[in-house]
Amino acid sequence: MKFARRARNEVDVNVTPLIDVVFLLLIFFMVSTTFTKETHLTVDLPEATDASSHVVRDQVEITVTRTGDYAVNNVPLVNRKPATLKAALEKVSKGDHTRPLVITADAQSTHQAVVTAMDAAGQVGFTELSITTTNAKQEK
Repeated sequence: MKFARRARNEVDVNVTPLIDVVFLLLIFFMVSTTFTKETHLTVDLPEATDASSHVVRDQVEITVTRTGDYAVNNVPLVNRKPATLKAALEKVSKGDHTRPLVITADAQSTHQAVVTAMDAAGQVGFTELSITTTNAKQEK
C-alpha cells in the first residue's frame, strides 16, 4: 500500500517587520539622546607664598560691599545698576581695557552681586580679572 505524501510547504520567516522595529528603535534612541557640548573653564589657582604680593598701580578695583553696593577705585556708585558700573569702569579705565581688574567682595556679599560685576567688566572689555575677598568683622 502506497500512501500519498503531502507536499511540505517551506517555512519562511518574514524579517521585514523585525527590520522595521530595529530601525524604529535606532531612530528613537538617536532622537532621544541629548548631545551636549560641555565647555570647560580652566582656572589657574594661585599658590600660597610667604612673600607679600605686590600691588599693581594701574589696576582698576571694584569693591562689592556686604549689601551689594559697588565702589570703583574706592569711589562709591550711586546705585547698583550694571549700566552705572559699566559707565564708572569706562571712566576710570579711560578706554584702556588691558589694565588688570580686581573684584574685591565682602565674604557676606551675594553671589549675584559678584557675578554682575564680572559681567559688567566683561561687557566693557576687560580680560585680566582677579577676584579677592575681604572678611570685615562686624562691630557689636
